[in-house]
Amino acid sequence: MTPVMAEDWLLEAELAPAVEGDPLAPLYAGAADGLLVLPFCPACGLALELEQRVCDGCATAGADWRPAEPRGTVHAVTVVHRLERGLVRAPGPYPVADVETAGGHRLVLTSVGPLPRPPAIGDAVTIGFRRLGGVAVPAFHPTNLVKRRTPDGRSRDAAAAEAYPGR
Repeated sequence: MTPVMAEDWLLEAELAPAVEGDPLAPLYAGAADGLLVLPFCPACGLALELEQRVCDGCATAGADWRPAEPRGTVHAVTVVHRLERGLVRAPGPYPVADVETAGGHRLVLTSVGPLPRPPAIGDAVTIGFRRLGGVAVPAFHPTNLVKRRTPDGRSRDAAAAEAYPGR
């Protein structure tokens, strides 16, 4: 079980999803208990997209929401520099990553908390949770922040210090 942060570092509470009647309600219920709960095909067990209703593998309709291993690999990453005052609480740019979970799901997530630098493609992550308003939502945390070099030979820490002043 993964702990859930007390207050979100990134977004204002009014941006929390409405859980009741939401197709992702099983995800939020699991997250509230510190579990990553994701949809699988009830017939063949194939990982389904979050709102997928028919299995690509066997054409079975429906989804079986069950706990999934909370680890994965960064498939793609970007840094968002646009800060919407009154909506975004972050003091500076923040990462958004496409994470492929160990079970085959793909999730677009931001980090559990502020990071000194964004993860790199291929980095291992664990999936924890942010609390947005009263709703726990999945987020990633780098398994280890490996020191890497930029193409010009600077450490990624030095490059991140320029990109994220004041952190």
